[in-house]
Formats: sequence, C-alpha cells, structure tokens
Amino acid sequence: MRILVVEDERKVARFIERGLKEERFAVDVAPDGEEGLFRARSNDYDLIVLDVLMPKKDGFQVLRELRAAKCRARILMLTARDSVEDRVQGLEGGADDYLVKPFA
Repeated sequence: MRILVVEDERKVARFIERGLKEERFAVDVAPDGEEGLFRARSNDYDLIVLDVLMPKKDGFQVLRELRAAKCRARILMLTARDSVEDRVQGLEGGADDYLVKPFA
C-alpha cells in the first residue's frame, strides 16, 4: 500500500511517516497543499492523509481538486479543526473519513 501524508508540521509528519513505515507501508510526505496536490496527481496512492491548515493550498481545496480530477484514493482528513461545520465540509467534499488531532 502506498500512502501520501500531506502535513506541514514536521514533527507530526515524521511521527505519522515513522508509524506507517514500521507497518511496512510505502510513505511519501508533502509539506504543503501545492506539493501534496502535485504528488497526488503524479503518483498512484491508495491513501492520502490530508491536513487542513497548510500553506499554499489548504486541505479542503486540495480535497476538492483531487475529487474533481477523479482521484480514487481514499482520503483521510487529519486536522486540528474540530467544528461540526469543518467535518461536514470535509466529508461532503469527498473525504472518506475525518480525524481530529490530537489522536491516539
């Protein structure tokens, strides 16, 4: 399984990457929305872990663009934004799940 982690907080990105690699997943990391969108369009990922609050393009915008481009990867929104409105926006925008930080 190939996974893309789009996360601007370096420590969080490394933590997620390390945990996934320990489980023997192939993992790429993008530090902002623009690079995440580029990588997602350039490679075939099974899962995209997508933060919302990022530089250049936020996660909601990346999500909309990926779904408009018919990206079939599963997308997990992983963010500190925990309002009901944010969850609804993510799920209605095409995310497969929405997980709020901090997480266990």
